[in-house]
Amino acid sequence: MTRSIKSLSFVASQAPEAQEALGELVARYGNADAETADVIVALGGDGFMLQTLHATMNSGKLVYGMNRGSVGFLMNRFSVDDLPHRIASAVENLCRPLEMRTVDAAGAVSEALAINEVYLFRQSYQAAKLRVSIDGRVRLDELICDGLLVATPAGSTAYNLSAHGPILPLEAPLLALTPVSPFRPRRWRGALLPNHVRVEIDILEAEKRPVNAVADYTEVKSVRSVRISQSENLTAIILSDPDHSWSERILSEQFQY
Repeated sequence: MTRSIKSLSFVASQAPEAQEALGELVARYGNADAETADVIVALGGDGFMLQTLHATMNSGKLVYGMNRGSVGFLMNRFSVDDLPHRIASAVENLCRPLEMRTVDAAGAVSEALAINEVYLFRQSYQAAKLRVSIDGRVRLDELICDGLLVATPAGSTAYNLSAHGPILPLEAPLLALTPVSPFRPRRWRGALLPNHVRVEIDILEAEKRPVNAVADYTEVKSVRSVRISQSENLTAIILSDPDHSWSERILSEQFQY
């Protein structure tokens, strides 16, 4: 696929490498207003890319990232040269975020979006005790663990992979439900879920075993219940180089040793 690229808007993290790259690129290509630019170019690491995707959610804006951070799984390689041509040939990847709805100890309701994952983790020295329901049906009466996460295909190679969860192809209509250090049931390693289900997690013994919930970088403390489902309406669009596509990166991760 090729697209016409007339203007670019550059955004960068505060990392010195990203700021230096910003100066080089703006000097070469100028810096259009984000509202009118054809493509937004994000300079930094995966965390900054997630922030940029959240900021452009449902706007139809295309986001092309170049790695000037530490990990950069979501990013393309950095190069100042021939950037409009690279972007014109880039592959579009559509992301649908998870919607997280929490109720905390005071009864306050919060909502947040996650492109990578929603995860719950114990707040104190005591393990979390959780009840897990899928579409209103209890599937685990009691899960004792350090944490539990729901990951999208885009996020399956992030925290989910570190917690020994499955890597999901980007096109797969699935979510990964992955425990972190499960104590009981000890042999439960998680589940693959259709991406249209609603996951509900109730915190048992919440005062004794407090739990926090995080959607990407939004954290809610001392939650009592968490509801997670994939958005039906919201989207973000990320561009990847054809020779280093996002799907290829996810496939390659499965053959790392």
